[in-house]
Amino acid sequence: MDIDILLALQTFREGVGSCLTAFFSKMTWFGEMDVVIIFMGLLYWCVNKQIGTYLLMGWSGNRIVNGVLKVAVCAYRPWIRDPRILPEQKAFETATGYSFPSGHAMNAASLFGGLAIRRDINRVLRVLMWVMLCLVAFSRIFLGVHTPQDIVVGAIVGVLVMFLTGKLLAWLESNPEKDVLIAVIGVVIAIAAAIFSAVKPYPVDYDANGKILVDGLKMANDTFKAVGWMAAFMVGWVLERRFVKFTTDVTMQERFLRLGGGLLGYYVISLVINPTIKAAVPGFAGTVTTCFLQMFFIVFIVPFVIARFGNKSKSDIAA
Repeated sequence: MDIDILLALQTFREGVGSCLTAFFSKMTWFGEMDVVIIFMGLLYWCVNKQIGTYLLMGWSGNRIVNGVLKVAVCAYRPWIRDPRILPEQKAFETATGYSFPSGHAMNAASLFGGLAIRRDINRVLRVLMWVMLCLVAFSRIFLGVHTPQDIVVGAIVGVLVMFLTGKLLAWLESNPEKDVLIAVIGVVIAIAAAIFSAVKPYPVDYDANGKILVDGLKMANDTFKAVGWMAAFMVGWVLERRFVKFTTDVTMQERFLRLGGGLLGYYVISLVINPTIKAAVPGFAGTVTTCFLQMFFIVFIVPFVIARFGNKSKSDIAA
């Protein structure tokens, strides 16, 4: 049935629905890792530290859950299961790892779903967030890179993780001394995910020419990315919480300085430093290292620079 749905959408997309392909390609972009993590980082640095922390923690957890589920289930992508499926080319190029559950749906659930379930956000904005989550998730089946169950499970699990993250942070407010314990547990979970992904057996199937269909360890690369992000968030979060304690209660000029400096640094790391590291440290070690640096920059390095060299807060200026 799932393949039948994809074939029906494919027929529609290639026919009268071709005008919607560009629109859903834009929607799927909102579920890309870089887009989601940058938006969360900007909220964390410039707008609301509390909400940014919640989103980054929940997203890190969701990436671990997604990575573990993918290598546990080992579901092949739709076009591997049925050669009649012809995904949209750009979406096909960015579809990494196994199929179940959808990483884009879980990214969207982390950002848009995570905001939608917060009671302290304007109701109209919350409705818009739900709409965005649905559009991003649906774009994955419209473009032919996921099945309906991939996106439904991804969205539901993603929102559930965000709900639990909110509960965890609410509990932490009453038990602030437990932050190190939470961080240690998070790092242990990340290490366990890495070990599980490295040692588990993967299915080996071949096409008619005797070529392996899917390299399981290559598919596990997404899981090792999540390991780096999760470990970096937990370490950086505790260090910032204990020793930096920056604030987002600042002037608009300071917000723009943070935005520009943070984005510049992020792209230097992503486009210059991380490719250099991956060339020197190949394999899973390079993947974990580069993703660790990426998240650590957002959660700790930028706040450290802000606290060390940034402008004074509004309250300081008023005083």
